[in-house]
Amino acid sequence: MSSFVGVLVSDQWLQSQFTQVQFQSLKSKFISIKNQNGKVTVGDLPPLMAKLKAFRDKLNEEEIRSVLGESNSDFTNEIDFENFLKIYLDLQSRSTAKVGNSKQSSSFLKSTTTTLLHTINDSEKASYVAHINSYLRDDPFLKHFLPIDPSSNALFDLAKDGVLLCKLINVAVPGTIDERAINTKRVLNPWERNENHTLCLNSAKAIGCTVVNIGTQDLVEGRPHLLLGLISQIIKIQLLADLNLRKTPQLVELVEDNNDVEELMGLSPEKVLLKWMNFHLKKAGYKKTVTNFSSDVKDGEAYAYLLNVLAPEHCSPATLDAKDATERANLVLDHAERMDCKRYLSPKDIVEGSANLNLAFVAQIFHQRNGLSTDNKKISFAEMMTDDELISREERCFRLWINSLGIASYVNNLFEDVRNGWILLEVLDKVSPGSVNWKQATKPPIRMPFRKVENCNQVVGIGKRLKLSLVNVAGNDFVQGNKKLILAFLWQLMRFNMLQLLKNLRSRSQGKEFSDADILTWANKKVKNLGRTSQMESFKDKSLSSGLFFLELLSAVEPRVVNWNLVTKGESDEEKKLNATYIISIARKLGCSIFLLPEDIMEVNQKMILTLTASIMYWSLQQPVDEQSSPSPAASSRSASPEPSIDATPSPAATAISDGSPSPSINGTPSLDFANTPGSSPVLPLNGSLARDGTAPPKASSSPSLNGKDNSSIAAEVSNMTIDDADSDTTTSAPLVDDAASDTAISTPQVEKEDTESQSEL
Repeated sequence: MSSFVGVLVSDQWLQSQFTQVQFQSLKSKFISIKNQNGKVTVGDLPPLMAKLKAFRDKLNEEEIRSVLGESNSDFTNEIDFENFLKIYLDLQSRSTAKVGNSKQSSSFLKSTTTTLLHTINDSEKASYVAHINSYLRDDPFLKHFLPIDPSSNALFDLAKDGVLLCKLINVAVPGTIDERAINTKRVLNPWERNENHTLCLNSAKAIGCTVVNIGTQDLVEGRPHLLLGLISQIIKIQLLADLNLRKTPQLVELVEDNNDVEELMGLSPEKVLLKWMNFHLKKAGYKKTVTNFSSDVKDGEAYAYLLNVLAPEHCSPATLDAKDATERANLVLDHAERMDCKRYLSPKDIVEGSANLNLAFVAQIFHQRNGLSTDNKKISFAEMMTDDELISREERCFRLWINSLGIASYVNNLFEDVRNGWILLEVLDKVSPGSVNWKQATKPPIRMPFRKVENCNQVVGIGKRLKLSLVNVAGNDFVQGNKKLILAFLWQLMRFNMLQLLKNLRSRSQGKEFSDADILTWANKKVKNLGRTSQMESFKDKSLSSGLFFLELLSAVEPRVVNWNLVTKGESDEEKKLNATYIISIARKLGCSIFLLPEDIMEVNQKMILTLTASIMYWSLQQPVDEQSSPSPAASSRSASPEPSIDATPSPAATAISDGSPSPSINGTPSLDFANTPGSSPVLPLNGSLARDGTAPPKASSSPSLNGKDNSSIAAEVSNMTIDDADSDTTTSAPLVDDAASDTAISTPQVEKEDTESQSEL
């Protein structure tokens, strides 16, 4: 069964403010005002809002425009659906206050990460500071700055250099960032700070954070509401990491029969946590069902029953006998303290129903004592249902890619959530705008099976028009959840998106189609022009497992990005993993948003190797000609030695890559990202986010034109199929999606038959 429950947004508080009927109605209104480029700006909102029933007799168009002007100086700024919802709630609070009904007027002000009013929830900030102080207090670099005082703005000041956020990501998902790639000097120049933030944002996307509206400049400036929003997501991912059958097979005890295990696997971590909580509450005799971490736990009764059944040795009858909610909340937290649970919230937070903090509190209780059986016979059945490692890694990659696209839906379990076809249609509409006939699509929840088949049949039809390999594939194959087919289809879609983007970069060269062979040729030529002898024969060349080729490729596109003193020979598995983690981190630091894991490089997974190579190529081709053709002394000195020194022992994880020379061209490049803004043309996640103000720091130095040619001769190079470093006209920080929009059409490059084994299975 699919776990899709309707329109989903990333902000949990925002999700709790609307019913699904309201979500669908507002989503329809939002889509209706998109302009020809598929975008919605702040200036588009006043006429629409004035017509909505909620404001019709309370606020006129001019008053709405005035309210929006308080927090938006530029009415041409593009907004997404979540910001639209926040504006709606803000106007709702204004309108209710205007007519004298203040019952709901303060609800929006309680938002943790309100973008419009920039309000900060002090309780949440204090909890996040306590979390950081607890988990990072022994860090060799940060221990000099911790503990942070929660009553001050020290958190935002400390986050400005990017080190804190990178370290916090590694706490949430260990090994995500190779700490050798973090610039950890006491005083960082602007480019080094920007590198850290680029690494942070790309790594945050790689663990599942939503960073669509956050740019490096926001982090450099330490904007509190955006920083707290990002920190909240990172901590949430850490706390919910074990809420799945792979990490905690004992969760199978929550279902009564084996047929429900698949449904459990498709639930989001938050839903699993609620299911776990209700499982124990039912055993404790609690009559109500908890459906959220806000209003349903405000009276503290559910917590009292939960803790009594999990830790009866600390049980106190006074907790349930307490008449006052605040008094009961105090007793609940005292009980939790005796269980060694960290306090993520205060009694006031329970009574006020702070969703984020209550979620963190329940997750902490789960980690400390989940109360599930360790010898349940169903556990072996759950372990049998888990996928093999390769399928699991690919599922993760495509799930994160889809979630980075900025579509309305959110994928928790790839194989379950795509079975009704709706999410696949949303992805297709991003990758090939206008290709989906929404009048013939059925939006979830879908009760009639044939409607799911209709959606999936349209998916197959569009895929064939895009020239994807879908021989003998029908919509029902998706509905039945054929895992290999789903992975193969999504891989082809990602690859199609990738090649289209490269084609769009070459729009000045008669729109020549790109193939895998072109990417391979480009990579080999770049390394050869650097004076290296290593080459890759194909994307499944086993010699790539050492990682040396990709380190040389990265050094070829940006001479100072690789610190060769940290590189190993790549002979043993341990050395290969060190190189692979370093490759991924410095590629993200450079600006590539990639979702592969070190194991994909070590095992030479040709799909992931292709995406890595293409992302590096995509970044390189976007660098302006005048900056690539004139190497500075610093760049020349760094690349003077033709052979890397790989004999030195790698530095410890905390060793900084910084050597005093700033790295150029991070904030001045367009957003190279699979994730694009709603309604825009498809963008592959190959680069990091940008400063919103469109500014870019001057580059201290640039990589040389290693082939000795004039890089502006794009057309001649492409016509000869020798792909070399060339530029795009896009030299500002405007999103690439604007450049790509005009060229993205149904006409696409032919899929190569030798692509992958998965494609041949189709």
